[in-house]
Amino acid sequence: MPARPVLIAGAGPVGCIAALALARQGVAVHLFEAQPRVNDSPRAATTHAATLEMLAELGLVDEVIRRGLIEPKFRIWDRASREIIAEFDFGVLKNDTRFPYVVQCEQHKLADMAIERLCRLEHARLDFSSRVTALRQLDDRVEVSVEDARGTRQIDGSYLIGADGGRSTIRKALGTAFVGYTHPERFLVLTTTFSFDAEHAQCSRNYFSDPDEWCALFKVTGDDGSGLWRVLFPTRAEEADAQALDADAVEGRLQRFFPKSGPYPVVHRNLYNVHQRVAASFGSGHVYLAGDCAHVNNPLGGLGLNFGIHDAVELSTLLGRVLRGEEPAHVLEQYDRFRRPLNIEYVQQQTIANKKRMEEKDPVIRAKNNEALRQTAADPVAHRAYLLRASLIDSVRKRAAAAA
Repeated sequence: MPARPVLIAGAGPVGCIAALALARQGVAVHLFEAQPRVNDSPRAATTHAATLEMLAELGLVDEVIRRGLIEPKFRIWDRASREIIAEFDFGVLKNDTRFPYVVQCEQHKLADMAIERLCRLEHARLDFSSRVTALRQLDDRVEVSVEDARGTRQIDGSYLIGADGGRSTIRKALGTAFVGYTHPERFLVLTTTFSFDAEHAQCSRNYFSDPDEWCALFKVTGDDGSGLWRVLFPTRAEEADAQALDADAVEGRLQRFFPKSGPYPVVHRNLYNVHQRVAASFGSGHVYLAGDCAHVNNPLGGLGLNFGIHDAVELSTLLGRVLRGEEPAHVLEQYDRFRRPLNIEYVQQQTIANKKRMEEKDPVIRAKNNEALRQTAADPVAHRAYLLRASLIDSVRKRAAAAA
């Protein structure tokens, strides 16, 4: 193995999984995080079957399941009638995966799990409050500038993985375009301690389709395991931040969708822009991009984080082969060649279609979409095919077939 470590910018779940996957191969890694600790604000939580398979290989899956919430189903509702349009059951994939369900496990928990294991390895290093601000590619290595409380230092690495989010410094330093668009509305995520179990205990992942204001409702365990519910709404395009986050406006949104006596105990509010973008290249030479640094999408379907973890696993596998001398360096070209089109096909297309279906205004098209969903859910073959795609098992199989 070369003396220089693989450098990783960003200690979110993708960066931490990449570091762990490399370190378990005996590769030295140096992970940098700009913030003083892992960001524990409410973000992605859904972990699909294909990802659980990968986490099992890294020794993480048992803890993910223990600290998360197993959910084998999801339901798509019509808001106006309060009727279930379709229910999909990942149990039909019992012959396709060891994990015929999703696990709702918040992404900061996953990052912390990986970090805890990294800290046991002598050749793994993690520096918080350390921001990678610049890079320089050389013939045989990459050099980065890192800012921390002591000032700026230069660090050499064999390779650099950019996992520093949608506003990635690494992607910008490479001059790589982030191709796509930003939705005119933003997404408002509200977290409440109020229990929706009375109505939704049988299925904790729910999507309410409506032409005026749709909604997603799902449950997570929370840090203490007692359970929290998250509610996701689109804002109006002209709605200011203060309007969307106003306590009375938040209460009004919740009561319109889920009327009840008394106010909702909202413990967290998060408002964010929503993008559908893919980097023009996922990297070359000694620098590669993974996760939100390489691709962003709306969260309907829970695909973005999962695909980012798949990025981390594939890239770490390829880097390990190169660093051990098992493959020439040009094998790394496969990463961009396959990951980028897979993201477009299985993440961008699917999440865009999910959002369009949820917000469709034309009653004829809505009726057609709803009937198609009903027929898919009722047909065992179509039901399984739908979930193979939704769980990203199909994307993993397509990648494996290309490598064969």
